[in-house]
Amino acid sequence: MKIDTEKKIVLTLDAGGTNLKFSAISGREILFDPIYIPTQPNDLEECLDRIVSGFRAVLERLPTPPFAISFAFPGPADYPRGIIGDLQNLPAFRGGVALGPFLEETFSLPVFINNDGDLFAYGEALAGFLPEVNRALEEAGNPTRYHNLLGVTFGTGFGGGIISGGILHRGDNSIGGEICLLRNKLHPDWCAEEGCCIRAVRRTYAALTDSPPELAPDPKEIYQIACGERVGNRDAALEAYRQFGEIAGDAIAQALTLTDSLVVFGGGLSAAAPAFLPALLASANSSYQNPDGPYRKLIQHLYSFDDPAQRHAFLHPAVRQIRIPKSDRTISYYPDAKTAIGISRLGTSQAVATGAYAFALAHG
Repeated sequence: MKIDTEKKIVLTLDAGGTNLKFSAISGREILFDPIYIPTQPNDLEECLDRIVSGFRAVLERLPTPPFAISFAFPGPADYPRGIIGDLQNLPAFRGGVALGPFLEETFSLPVFINNDGDLFAYGEALAGFLPEVNRALEEAGNPTRYHNLLGVTFGTGFGGGIISGGILHRGDNSIGGEICLLRNKLHPDWCAEEGCCIRAVRRTYAALTDSPPELAPDPKEIYQIACGERVGNRDAALEAYRQFGEIAGDAIAQALTLTDSLVVFGGGLSAAAPAFLPALLASANSSYQNPDGPYRKLIQHLYSFDDPAQRHAFLHPAVRQIRIPKSDRTISYYPDAKTAIGISRLGTSQAVATGAYAFALAHG
């Protein structure tokens, strides 16, 4: 799908427990700075009124009428029908709220709601990491092309989305790509999210420094401590992010056995990638200790696309010429399966908005 030259306007919303952020997008261009309105998470009527007033404020700024409303909203939810389920950070929506149909009746526009991890992956697949990798392969003279993408976000939670052949995989219950619920490698009774999100970094740092979790620095400060840019327990900061990477890498490896795709990551914690990415790669590329000996978690090797040496190895794989049986002809054979991981090319918010825009065009 080509959206760069598209002129239709779509209203967007980034919904959180604290603020509602409204804007509009045309093609890949955000038309103006977002409008922020406090969420009012415990009062449904007030929260709905604020959502309506936010979209109306956006409408007043538009040069032409919009084509649709398309945005990310926390789950669980029946996204195809626009029904929001029991949310932890928005208690007012518990019990099921038909937000999509409500907005359709209010604005007489098609309304599309999705998970932010899904839309992040969709945006990066259409206009970010996936096409960049394929352009680099072409420039390197490598005939391989990638068509699938696993997108993960590290922030308040551990989100995920799967793009297969250019199509967003939502699943039969609109819960496809919920990587957060994979098992936590270091704490097998926990889910993976409890090892690779904001609270996990703070919890681990607090445990290593024998201090209460609520008094732990925020992850940005812990990263600065790890880099030696801030006073604190540097060994604990480095270990907090190392454990983060080990758990995230194991979860991503589990997911890659099903998606066989490229991987892109974003979210607020992605800026700390230098502290966790080496452990993530080591974990994903490690082996099981089976009864008969080591066995790799992944058939393919996961490379960092943002590391020059690893990028070169990914783009220039070993190739052999093998003979076609009972023939004088030969064929090129790439014996080693490869994939790559990289940071968001669009920025997380832009990727989500781009994905929301493209989804509206594809389904409107």
